Amino acid sequence: MTTETQNIKKGPIAWMVKHRVASNLLMLTLLLGGLIRVFSIKQEYLPDFELDMVTVTVAYPGSGPEEIEQGIILSVEEAVRGLEGVDEVSSTAREGFGTVNVELLTGANEQKVYQEIQQEVARIRTFPEEAEDPSVVLATRKREVISLALHGDVAEATLRELAETTRDRLLLSPDITQVELGGVRDYEIGIEISRDRLREYDLTIPEVADRIRKTSLELAGGGLKTEGGEILVRIRDRRDYGKEFGAIPIIAAGENGQVLLRDIAQIKDGFEDVDRFATYNGEPCIFFRIYRVGDQTPIKVATAAREIMDELNQTFPPGIKIDVLNDSSENFRQRGNLLLKNGFTGLVLVLIILGLFLQPRLAFWVMMGIPISFLGSFLFLPQMDVSISMVSMFAFIVALGIVVDDAVVVAENIHGYIQRGVPPIEAAISGAREVSSPVIFSVLTNIVAFCPLLFMPGVMGQLWKVIPIVVISVFTISLVECLIVLPSHLSHKGFLGHLLGPLTRRQKVFSDWFYQLVQSRYSPFLYRVLKFRYLVVAGAIAILILVVGYVKGKRIGTELMPRVEADYAVVTAVLPYGSPVERTMAVRDRLVEAGEEVGREHGGEELIEGI
Repeated sequence: MTTETQNIKKGPIAWMVKHRVASNLLMLTLLLGGLIRVFSIKQEYLPDFELDMVTVTVAYPGSGPEEIEQGIILSVEEAVRGLEGVDEVSSTAREGFGTVNVELLTGANEQKVYQEIQQEVARIRTFPEEAEDPSVVLATRKREVISLALHGDVAEATLRELAETTRDRLLLSPDITQVELGGVRDYEIGIEISRDRLREYDLTIPEVADRIRKTSLELAGGGLKTEGGEILVRIRDRRDYGKEFGAIPIIAAGENGQVLLRDIAQIKDGFEDVDRFATYNGEPCIFFRIYRVGDQTPIKVATAAREIMDELNQTFPPGIKIDVLNDSSENFRQRGNLLLKNGFTGLVLVLIILGLFLQPRLAFWVMMGIPISFLGSFLFLPQMDVSISMVSMFAFIVALGIVVDDAVVVAENIHGYIQRGVPPIEAAISGAREVSSPVIFSVLTNIVAFCPLLFMPGVMGQLWKVIPIVVISVFTISLVECLIVLPSHLSHKGFLGHLLGPLTRRQKVFSDWFYQLVQSRYSPFLYRVLKFRYLVVAGAIAILILVVGYVKGKRIGTELMPRVEADYAVVTAVLPYGSPVERTMAVRDRLVEAGEEVGREHGGEELIEGI
């Protein structure tokens, strides 16, 4: 036995080729283990990421944007701008309140900076007296899945009552945990007393307010220990409706006897007086924003919401209906279907092309590298805090076109050894070992190409870092599979080789014909190319110059992110501060009419739903 033959029988590749059980166990571990983890891994529309932002909000009722800027915004900006860990400060002044967004540096201690901002804002003494206490919040991101619109030409109180009932019904579902209402005004009880009535009973507004406050409360009074046990003492005089407030005694006794609040005041159950309202298809509406929480999946949350929506639409009074406003789970589902479709197409193409030019058995085992690499990566992705999301599925689609390149190189080299008459086991060892170095460096080159995405800063960096993690995991497992598992399968015919025997014989006919074509046509052409190599290189350089000139001539535009058409057209109209509500509604009606006109010209009623 020669030294070269002894070296062939050593090493991990040779050991795995000789121990088929080990290679099969490794393959099954990656396939079955990954398949089990697929059904338990977290699913979400976008990966979790931190906003790295603290928001300071100060309400100043009755003030305009200019007063907000001078009295609030500038003071807050001056207090927080110089803190350690603060990157950028941006502010917005609106009617009645101002907001300051403090963006933190990457890697800064969020809680520490948040507490320092709280302390600095609390030290400010120059806020207007009418301004409310500032709210300092560490910004968080909610994971909205689907939004619904409850609409109908009914009174606001009726619509709000149905909305509360609908929200309770949604929260009863085990797949829905968090629901928020949008486009609503808060409940408010209005008490109006004329000046004449106050003079008649010798009362003032503060006195009436104080008596209402004292007789509408709910307090815990501690407990009394008795021989029979402890008795809890509570004052329960809470009032929730206008008629309950009307029974409050304002004057206990007098010339005219007891005077109740309803005797001197007008009491109305209504909503806060704000110029904010929402419509859907021209009807008043209330929005439901449904979020994913914990291990819930977008598809399950959206499916549960749609089922409840269909159920409620059958029970609502005529003229009231719930429609889907936006459903991000549809995009999630489409991206998953695209990944499965592309994966299946890749499997079929690899099987057909390699089976046509090499061998059906070899093509099958090369094709198996795709599911092994993809499913195997799910064994490690959860440990790296990677979930199934729109971004990770995009990364799988990117890796799909590259993942079997190394396996094709190894399989083709092993096939070449077998064609030259080398025994299968020796051919598998020698063929895999011969190309192991270029294959390893080829995979490492692909990995290095994606590594810069790991170091992108900011929110975009937190989103896009999922792509290199997924791609690197898939490439690494693919490398292990093509150098460890694949040679073992190609070194033994096994049951698959006997099953595909008739197909292999037919493929050999095509293979022989193709080999003759290469020898008779391609070889002479390649000889001429090599003979006039300087002319060929000059032609390649000329083509490169033409391409660069074409791109530099701005015939091909460049942009950071391409514009993608959305499902909705959004129109925003900004009116001068202080504009009356009637004018705002007139502008809205004009925009709606224009949208309906465009819809009728380009698609009819289906195009203008939801305006």
